[in-house]
Amino acid sequence: MKKIRVLQMIDQPFLGGGQRHLLSLSRSLDRSRFEVAVCSRGGGPLVEELRSLGIPHFPVRFQKSVSRILIRDIRNVLESHPFDILHTHGGLAGFFGRWAARKNRIPAVVHTLHGIHYLYYRNPLQRAAYICLERLFSRFTDAVVFVSDADREKGRKYRLAPHSRSYVIKNGIDFSVFSSQADRPVALEGLPDPGRGPLLGTVARLHRQKGVEYFIRSAGEILNEIPAARIWIIGDGPLSSSLQRLIEESGLEGRVHLLGGRQNIPTYLKRFDVMVLPSLWEGLPYVLLEAAALAKPVVTTSIDGIMELIEDEKSGLLVPPGDPKKLAQAVIRMLRDRNLAARLGERFRDEVVQTYTLEKMVDRIQRLYEEVYKIRERGAPGRIDN
Repeated sequence: MKKIRVLQMIDQPFLGGGQRHLLSLSRSLDRSRFEVAVCSRGGGPLVEELRSLGIPHFPVRFQKSVSRILIRDIRNVLESHPFDILHTHGGLAGFFGRWAARKNRIPAVVHTLHGIHYLYYRNPLQRAAYICLERLFSRFTDAVVFVSDADREKGRKYRLAPHSRSYVIKNGIDFSVFSSQADRPVALEGLPDPGRGPLLGTVARLHRQKGVEYFIRSAGEILNEIPAARIWIIGDGPLSSSLQRLIEESGLEGRVHLLGGRQNIPTYLKRFDVMVLPSLWEGLPYVLLEAAALAKPVVTTSIDGIMELIEDEKSGLLVPPGDPKKLAQAVIRMLRDRNLAARLGERFRDEVVQTYTLEKMVDRIQRLYEEVYKIRERGAPGRIDN
């Protein structure tokens, strides 16, 4: 049987959740059955990781506006290499990639929504436009993958894709590998001194979605109650400057630190006494799976996607999104009751480690690839079990 040639496509080369999913998938596909390459913007840590793994990368100048150069770049990649499947990830790659794939007659197209971000756009006209575009492009997409049950339900509600081509394949990680990576030594030069008190932290893209503003706004109350605590925020993004100003205006300099994007996330996450994720919306966040791998106690928000992973008071503490006071109270409670923190962290690990594995995720996607490709070859309708 010939190998199926798959092109993974995503817009940006930073290591957010969608990129980490793509990287894990590209690294783990069975090389006896699949050949894999990746297309994204050039540069960045994603491209560096792909280079170290020997996975071919095709740079494309993704941008939000419609661009003839962008369409030409994508079509050039598709025309010059005989791919059997295009797998797009996220909004921009999904729209432009599927458009080009239709023009180039790629045999099969798969699209993954890593959270349906456009449903949360503040501009109602822009939100409606993206919903209409998704409905249009799903007509010539062989499989639309949602990473949580809640997102598939939203897909049904907004008629984003036909039910017969909608699948749920939840994110997964290699828990043993992640735990071993956390034990690697990390260079502490240039890092703020966490002191001897508890260290709180988050790992998140600095974007409105992640709600980091509310974590910073909760910090004053947390630090008043636990003066020895320190807060590390790991990640980069468009809100970096405004969040730094908020820290300064709140008088939190030297106690709340924006550390920017970092490599070796497991080694930082292991240092946290409590992991905080104040998101406003999510698909199914990788960072919570990583926290579970290390049995970290988690304070996060009661939103779709997260509530599929964590049950309040049993495997973590959940608070309403956008509520810094409730967030502060939950963090303070976790810091003051170390038995509670340890119990919740261990329960979280025990519940997640058997279900959200990399092996299960990759197996489901490989079977999906093979099925959609066979269906295309036969020219007959079909669907794998979901």
